[in-house]
This record gives sequence, structure tokens and C-alpha cells, in this order.
Amino acid sequence: MSADTDGGTPIALVPREVPPRAAYTLEQAGIHPLLARLYAARGVRHPQELDEHFQHLIPPSELTHADRAASLLADAIAQGRSLCVVADYDCDGATACAVALRGLKMLGARANALHYVVPDRSVHGYGLTPAIVDLALQRHAAQPPDVLITVDNGIASVAGVAHARAQGLQVLVTDHHLPAEETPAADVIVNPNQRGCGFPSKHLAGVGVMFYVLMALRGELRRRGAFDEHTQPKLIELLDLVALGTVADVVKLDANNRRLVAQGLRRIRSGRMQPGIAALFAVAGRDPQQATSQDFGFALGPRINAAGRLSDMTLGIECLTTDDPARAAELAQTLDGINRERRSVEDGMRDQAERLMAQLALGPEPPQAPTALSLFHPQFHEGVVGILAGRLKDQLHRPVFVFARGQDGLLKGSGRSIEGFHLRDALDLISKRQPQALVRFGGHAMAAGCTLAPDAFEVFSDALREVAGQWLDEATLQRRLRIDGALPPESFNPEVARLLRAQVWGQGFEAPVFCERMRILTQRVVGDKHLKLSVRPAADARAAAREAIWFQRTQPLGDDVVLAYRLELHEWNGRVTPQMVVVAQRAD
Repeated sequence: MSADTDGGTPIALVPREVPPRAAYTLEQAGIHPLLARLYAARGVRHPQELDEHFQHLIPPSELTHADRAASLLADAIAQGRSLCVVADYDCDGATACAVALRGLKMLGARANALHYVVPDRSVHGYGLTPAIVDLALQRHAAQPPDVLITVDNGIASVAGVAHARAQGLQVLVTDHHLPAEETPAADVIVNPNQRGCGFPSKHLAGVGVMFYVLMALRGELRRRGAFDEHTQPKLIELLDLVALGTVADVVKLDANNRRLVAQGLRRIRSGRMQPGIAALFAVAGRDPQQATSQDFGFALGPRINAAGRLSDMTLGIECLTTDDPARAAELAQTLDGINRERRSVEDGMRDQAERLMAQLALGPEPPQAPTALSLFHPQFHEGVVGILAGRLKDQLHRPVFVFARGQDGLLKGSGRSIEGFHLRDALDLISKRQPQALVRFGGHAMAAGCTLAPDAFEVFSDALREVAGQWLDEATLQRRLRIDGALPPESFNPEVARLLRAQVWGQGFEAPVFCERMRILTQRVVGDKHLKLSVRPAADARAAAREAIWFQRTQPLGDDVVLAYRLELHEWNGRVTPQMVVVAQRAD
């Protein structure tokens, strides 16, 4: 069935299949009947997959070379060697750095032997480059690092690792990005996606990989007699950071990642969190006692990311590592201000993008949209191209790359993709077809980055469209919204809304979207841009009216429509009521 999300953009509503045996098994295990249906539709087959307890995490022994990393770090700590974390400038990298610094200190590293360095996006580029190695040596000249530990980067840092080792440094790479044909000659590489690694969860974020290395290190230190099971440091104290970075990096929430996020949320809801996390909740106006994974993705994560986009990610890392609540509050306020600036820059870039697309005869509903889109404007900000690419990808349902000119004259691009088009693999193919155009690239299936020669934009744009034309078919280019059928009438209440809100939803384990025919009782525009509705299920003329809202839509609806919606809570003047948040309607 086809539908629209904003009065124009076509989308297909695709019902999720609910395996009856799986739903029955989950319900018999005591899971709420509605949740049993929703979980079964998302691939859960056994109640144990929903067990959030820490002991059910995949053990670190299954992560290739985690034991070698643990031995390297244990030796370094015993010898009092200086450790320097090489961070990344997004939320995953910032939380991974904070986890590394806090965790290594908990496990015995001397505070004055722990340092970090983070690249400036516009100056240094991405990852462990030779320049970053030199920066680490210069910045900490009083106690030069003996060991470099990369977090959320390093798997593509062939030259940087070689330079570090030539300076006599040991290098431990912890990363989760997909490797190229050539990998760096580091002392140890821990990456669930490296060739030969059989770790069952390939979707660990960078912060998750670093957390696993710490678990392996704790086990190694325990074997060496540093402590026993009763006196060992409690690494669960880091799970609020792990949860934030995991959700913010939009990795798939498989069972293992859901456990990490669930444990982090549990600690936050009970008031056990880093001062920086508490401060970020405060500036975002969110209640940590009611924390959800959506808070990570839409409130905390963007504020951390803003520092790396427009300023210096040191601000974000300091916010996450300080133990002083007053300092954390000050840094969170600064991050909040940078995020507001980021929104302003993004708005300007979206206006410019709309003008560029108008020149290309594109719009919200282009008659013949290209299979892939590349945009460049001299005024685009390098730190915001990824956000703009994501917005345009959502609008057009096409792979999109957006480029800005870097300080070195090269074009720095960030891309976002749609299901069925592996962005990093596409870049790899383009690099073979146009070796002079691509300077470097890396990333995932759904998000990737690349650097182009100064005059290579048109060559890249044509090459990306060519690959997309070969890989994408009409079915893949059709937007889809997966729906969960009708919400049982008795479930439209605050208790069920709270139950749904408390679950861990996210990438690959999306929050439920219900769908049913509704009779429109009243409708009006509020705030100049939202459609406020009163509706009633069309199948029951005696059913009570329901409140509904469709954000960012002003076009009125017909009297009788099929609506796709999320069940959420509406809180106003101390009154809490269930509310339908409409996301699409079926085009009858």
C-alpha cells in the first residue's frame, strides 16, 4: 500500500510479519502480549535474547586479539608507561575516549600517565595520521606517550601507524569501521569487522569495542593477581557512556548492543551517571529518571557532536571525563550553545542545497530523481555536511554525498545511504574506476566519508550516479515504512505508552509504528506548522476520541483516512495522556 509522509513524498507502508510461534513463546515467558508481538516481528525468537543482564553479554574472549590488547595494556600499566588515547571527533569517538581514560584509570594506570589527543576536523582530517602522532608527541613532551590507543578510528591509518612505530611507539588500534585491503601494521588491532574475527556481534560501536578491551584487561589483571572477583573495579559504571555512544553512532541494536544500552539506561534512570551525562540531560531539558534511547540520539548526542562539527571535541571529552558537577554544567552549557549555532549553520546550508537542487530540477518529489546525488557549494561548512546529507537522503530516498572545501583545498565529503546500497563498497569501486579522484575514503554501509582532489567533484558525482544506476532497482528506490498493524483498542492508554517508551529501540530495532483507519473528528494547525487532530477508530463508532498530532504538516486530511502513527505520551499542565504521533497516511 502506498502513502505519503508530508502531503507529497510517496512511501510504501509495509506490514511486518509476526511469526506466531515466536510471539506465543515470548508471551508464554511472561512478556506483555503487545511487546511479544512487536519483538517477534523484529526477529526475536527466544526470551533469552531480551535478557538485559550484564552477564549475558558476549564474553570478551570471543573478540579477536582482545586478549593481546589486554596483555599489552597490562604490561604498560605495570611498567608505568605513558598511554595516549587518539580519539575521534564524533560522539562515538568522544565517549570511547572517555571510557578509555576512565577505565584505564580504574584499572591501575597512573593519572599523570594518561593523555589523549583528538584531531581538529578542519585541520588534521580523520584518524591517526602522521600529523596526529607528531601532535601527541609535542603536546605531551614532558612525558611523551609510549603507547597510542586509537578509539573509533585507526583501521585505515596505515601511514599514521607506520610513523608512530618509527618513533618507537606501540600502537593499539580499537575500531569498528570496515577495513580496506591493506590494514595498518599496528602492534594489536581489535575490530569485530577485521578479517578472521568471529565475534558474533559485528555492530559494536567504537565505544563498545573499547569497553570490551577494558573487560579483557580486567580479566588479565585478575589473572595476574591485581585483584579478585570481589575487589575488581566495576566497569558497569561506564555503561552510561557506552550507551550514549552506541545509540549516537546509529549502529544496529542487535541483542548485544541492546544489553549495553539497556544497562546504561538503567543506571541513568537510577541516578548513577557521570556528571557530564547529568549536565547534558539538564541543558537538554530531559528527565534522566525517564531516560530513553531517543534522548541519546536526539538530545545528548547532537550536543556532543556539535563540538566536533563547529569547534573542538576537547570540550565534549572534557564534559564526559570531569568529576566536577559545576565544571560539567559549564561545559554542557557551552556545548548547548555550539549546538544552537550548528542548527543555524545547517539551516543556511539547507537553503543553499534547495537552490542547488532547484537548478538540477529536483524537489521534494522530483519527477525523475537521479539514482544518487552529490552536492557541493563553496559556502558549505565541513562540519555539517554529514547532517545535510542525512536530511537530503531522507527527503529524496537516494544515496547522497555533500562536500565542502577544506582548509587544504581538498573537498571533504560525507555521505548517507539507503537500505540496499552499501556506501563504503560503492566508494571502493569508484576508487578503482577513478583512482585520481578519490584521495581517501572509509565508513560503513549507511554512512561514509571521502576526500576528493580539488577539481574532482564532477568526476565523483558522475561515478557515484553510475554505480547507483547499476546497483539500485526500482524496488530499492521506493521508500518504505514498516508498520506493526493496528494497536489493540485497550492498549491506547498511558501505561502502554510508558511501557513502549521504556524499551530500547533504535537502528535495526525500530520503535513500533501502528496503522489503522481513523475517522477525523476535528483538525487545526497549531504553531503555524503542525496539524492537531481529534480522531476515532473508524471500526468503532462508540470508541472514545483520541488526541493526535502530525508534526511539520499543515495540509488538512480527509474525513476518513488510514494513519500510521507512534503511541507516545503528551504531558501538559501536569496532565499525562496518550497521543498518536502521525508519521504517514495511506494514499487511498
